[in-house]
Amino acid sequence: MNDASAEPGPAANEDLPDNARDLGDIPSVEVISRAAVMLMSAAAERLGFADPDPDTSPHRDLDEARRLITALAGLVTASVEYLGPHAAPIRDGLQSLQKAFREASAYPDEPGQGPGEKYTGPVY
Repeated sequence: MNDASAEPGPAANEDLPDNARDLGDIPSVEVISRAAVMLMSAAAERLGFADPDPDTSPHRDLDEARRLITALAGLVTASVEYLGPHAAPIRDGLQSLQKAFREASAYPDEPGQGPGEKYTGPVY
């Protein structure tokens, strides 16, 4: 039975902000790049880089940073052939995070054992 007094649901895309796009309209390279940037940002936050003194940051969590960096390395490795000109800056960001993780660790991992290094190889 149809209730005529019920509020109609939102029509497709009518209530979306002007800058919102349907996921199906976004090119794959942009989706992958955005995911990479989100992982990079989250990892940087977990390394404490959002605070003036990363060593005393309340957000610093190297275990979480390791997971995020490893996920980023897997994404980059799996999608590098599709990233075109975006590949180099994303790889550079990944390497910077891997090096920062090594520097932040009280007991750095052996070469090849750091976050994401099983996908990227050792980072020095």
